Amino acid sequence: MSRFGVIAFISLSVSAASLSGQTTSASPSPTAPAKKEKKKEKQPADNTNPSLGGFNSAPTSGPVTTEIYADDAFFDSNKNVGIFSGHVKVADPRFTLQSEKLTVYVTKGENQGLEKAIAEGNVAVVRDRPDPNGGAPTRAVGRSDQATYIASTGNVELRGTPRVQEGVNTHIATSADTVMVVNQNGQLTTHGPSRTEIRQEPKTEEQKNETKPTPSPKPPATS
Repeated sequence: MSRFGVIAFISLSVSAASLSGQTTSASPSPTAPAKKEKKKEKQPADNTNPSLGGFNSAPTSGPVTTEIYADDAFFDSNKNVGIFSGHVKVADPRFTLQSEKLTVYVTKGENQGLEKAIAEGNVAVVRDRPDPNGGAPTRAVGRSDQATYIASTGNVELRGTPRVQEGVNTHIATSADTVMVVNQNGQLTTHGPSRTEIRQEPKTEEQKNETKPTPSPKPPATS
């Protein structure tokens, strides 16, 4: 199947409510347009990364498009399952992902949406954590043998000797059974043995001079 067909399938089946961990609801009430307009006004205050898009970058009141690129794709409409393989790349407003294989499960019924997605083989996940002070978001890069995205919670679970790098610091599993969970805000929780590497760059000469105390003047010599 062509990449256009892959993108079209995901665009039609994935809704904003399911992707953001909200349950799908019935037809909007008459007050829905006002609520949507209110959210739109708050959008400019969100912290986003133009190259990736943090979790807050996607609107929550309208459809969200998740693009999946792959060499091959298979769809089972009876089971509502899509299987993608070969150079898989996922571009979502909340995260980006690469893997060798991706299995997507879509909820059944009239209001279809993404239920969960399981990535396998050389998985790399990138997610941004917004800065509460309005600064640039902190990027977390996770690598593992398998990653599972749960739509109801927005969490990404990393399994198979996972490791997560955030800035210059790296969190590494020391057991194959360790599970790392990166939530929708980019926060990391680890279940199982792990090791954390905190890297500190040496100070430059300029920084040393700034922190070096100014010597007090010597008293005049007495004869």
